[in-house]
This record gives sequence, C-alpha cells and structure tokens, in this order.
Amino acid sequence: MAKYILALDQGTASSRAIVFNRAGEVISIAQKEFCQIYPQPGWVEQNPQEIWSTQAGVAVEAVVRAGLNSRSIYALGITNQRETTIIWDRDTGLPIYNAIVWQDRRTAKFCDELKVRGLESAVRAKTGLPIDAYFSATKIRWILDHVDGARMRARQGKYAFGTVDSWLIWNFSHHNMHATDVTNASRTMLFNIHTLDWDDELLDELEIPRSMMPQVMPSSALFGATKTTMFASQIPISGVAGDQHAALFGQMCTTPGMVKNTYGTGCFLIMNTGDKPIESHNNLVTTIAWQIDGKITYALEGSIFIGGAVVQWLRDGLGIIKKAADIEALAKSVPHSDGVFLVPAFTGLGAPHWNPYTRGALFGATQSTSAAHIARAALDSIAHQSFDVLKAMEADAGQRITELRVDGGAVENNLLMQFQSDLLGVDVVRSSVSEATALGAAYLAGLATGCWDSIDEVRDQWKLDRRFTPALESEEVARYRTGWHRAVSAAIMWASA
Repeated sequence: MAKYILALDQGTASSRAIVFNRAGEVISIAQKEFCQIYPQPGWVEQNPQEIWSTQAGVAVEAVVRAGLNSRSIYALGITNQRETTIIWDRDTGLPIYNAIVWQDRRTAKFCDELKVRGLESAVRAKTGLPIDAYFSATKIRWILDHVDGARMRARQGKYAFGTVDSWLIWNFSHHNMHATDVTNASRTMLFNIHTLDWDDELLDELEIPRSMMPQVMPSSALFGATKTTMFASQIPISGVAGDQHAALFGQMCTTPGMVKNTYGTGCFLIMNTGDKPIESHNNLVTTIAWQIDGKITYALEGSIFIGGAVVQWLRDGLGIIKKAADIEALAKSVPHSDGVFLVPAFTGLGAPHWNPYTRGALFGATQSTSAAHIARAALDSIAHQSFDVLKAMEADAGQRITELRVDGGAVENNLLMQFQSDLLGVDVVRSSVSEATALGAAYLAGLATGCWDSIDEVRDQWKLDRRFTPALESEEVARYRTGWHRAVSAAIMWASA
C-alpha cells in the first residue's frame, strides 16, 4: 500500500493541511483562514475553538481531496505558529481565555520589570531567549492574573497550558495527551535548553504552576494517535515542531552553517549550529532546531514580526491592492521606491532590535509618491529586515553565509527574492516545494514511523526551483542600506520621545 503523510500547518492567519506522498510531493491541500482579534493597540488574540475547528476541518478535507481515507494515512505531523498561548480547563476541555498570539505586546511593561529585577542574564543563559513579550511565559502569567479564579484553579492542577501544537494534540487525542515537543517548549521562556526540562526557578519567578506544563517529547516520536470521530481509524501523531524549526528541516538545512528564511506573516531566519548552542551577542535567539533519535540540534534564530503581514496591511488597511498577489505587479510598475522607506513596526521591532514600543512609520514621501512606491517600499522592508538579522547571525556564528534557502508564501514574489539577493550579495535559493514548513512536519512524522529510513533518504528529495543571484552594484546597495538605517533609527526615536 502506498504511504501518505498528513501534515497540519497551523499558522497565524490560517489553518492548512497537506497530504504528501513518500517522494515528498504534494498530493492535496486544504486551507481556511480564521479571525484575528485586536482588543487594543498592540494586542492580538485568536479564538482557540476556531483554531481547532478550522484545523480539524481542513485535515479531513485534504484527505478527501486526495481521494484517500484515514487508513491510507501512515502518520500525522503537526507544525504550528509558536509562542501563541492557550490555557484550558482539563475537565471541560474549554479554553479559559482567547489565545494570546505571539505578536501580542501587552506584557511588554512586565518584561521591563523583569529586566529591572536583573533576570535577563539568567533567562538567556537557561532558555537562550531574551526577556520579551513575544514568548509564552508572560502571556501565561497575564491570563492567570486577569481571569477570575484562574490562579487558584491553576494551583489546584485544574488548568493546562499549551502552545498551539499542544492544543491540537489534546483535541485530536480526545483529551488524552497533554504534550509538546522540544522546539515549541524552547520558545516559552520557561524551558531550559541545556537540561531539556521546565525550569523550576523560572516557573516560580513567574508564579506559574509546573502542573500546567505539558510533557516535553522529541520532535520525531510517537505522541499518541488520533481518537476523534472525524477519522474512521486512528492515525499516529508522530512528528511535532514549531513552524520555523519544521521549515528548517523541510529545507534540509541539516548541516551546521546552513540557513533558511521563511517569509510568512513574519520572517524567520534560522541557522543550524549543530550539537552545541551558540550564545548570541547580537540580539538573536539561541533555540533548539529539533530532536531526532535522542540527538539535539541547536540553532540561531532571528524573528521579524512583520513580514508578509505588511502586504496584508496594504490590502486590508489601506486598500492599495485587492489581493496579496497583486503587490508584485504594482511594485514592479516603478523602478524603485523613489526614496520612500516603510518601517512596518506595527507590533514593535523583533531581532536584532527587540524594541516593543516602536511603531510603523513611512519616511521620504512627497506629492509624487504613489501607491506603487509604497508597495515597493513595503516589499523592500521585508528584505531589509532580513538583511539586518542575517548580518547579526554571521557575527554570532563567526562565518560568512554563502547561500540562503527560502520558503513561505512570499517567495513566489520574484521581485522580492531578487532584491533580497541583491542586498545580501549571496544567492537566494527557492526549492521546488514551497510548502517547506508542512514538509518538515511530514518528514519528522514519517521518520518516526518508518516511512523513511533516514535523514539522508529525505535529504535526497530536495530539489531546486530557482536560484536568484546578486545583480545590484555595491554602491547602490549601500545607498539603500543607509536610507533604511536612517528610517529605523527615526522610528525608534519617535517611539521613545
């Protein structure tokens, strides 16, 4: 019987499901967007029940579209938006508050308090992370502090915390499995990436009961099996990883020094650093890439909060375009941004700045500035932010990056990919399978269940779609970079005034 893997890609803006065959080829895709909730400026929430219902729905739809049934599915892999925080009641299975999304900045001032208390160095040494509202820990505390009776019930062991992967595992297993994997655990600011366990000192410092925390498992392992009525037979849940870690694996960046960038709602650059964590001195994150066969692989990461989301803003906020795909043609209608720079710090700046108070700003506009110039500046901002992170990564790793593998929705934009290559001065390489995140989850699930025998076997499946090579003169790149630095500095200064 042919072997198929079902990969669930639960993202920030939509839930997706993809069926892959053993050759790593896409057989079918189903996708459904869900609502984003913005209660206040800088706050971002989602309905956990909607996350679950959309993800469950597309899982079934993808299998049906492939002309298969659950008996044909060899394994199920899950990859997810990271840091997004959900707390639910163990008895009812219902969330006690909306999911607080990774972009949410409501706990920024509390993070400042933790820094004043001198906790920054201890947190970074244990978790590899800076203290920031981006991560799950302060989101958990906020929910416990703001939902009536939550802290007491949490101490009584009544509540469970999970990132989105845990929430999906809990529901797919019919409330039998409360688990996460090492990659998602490493994004909570509560997990010691050296001891591979929840850190009791950090839990105590934030007043978070250990009983809330999920069991931590390898990224490629048997978590359990589906026990919902949506599938006629049980499917092993055997691969779990945060979206960026899954994308790194799906891009087959399995050798230390290899780097990928995912262009999604945000942009996320990750470098495989092998079996030893590299401490960042340039405001990057030290994280776990994956755990397979008992072996931990570490990574350096730079997270950019607003990547493709700036295109959504042009569509939904300004009405400059009708659909996201329209931006390339509009931006190409002008030769350059004509001195216009857009800093899309709508929810603050991530790496390498880590400034939660900066807000979006447009610089250099004149009466001749058109929608096309703004569209071009928006695309340029994605490439500029990625450049900033990549240079910080080179400094931390002590090596020059010679190639950047790319994936995510925006990589279909050839104008953006070419400009990215021009800025970096290195080749930007797009694989033939743009679904690297879901593919990574599929590979992790299939390796655990014997669909593939080894990493070497899946590595051979990686294929090139297109290679973008640098074409801009260095003087022109320098002018672009100078303008970008001025714009970012001005945006930060405006926020601090």
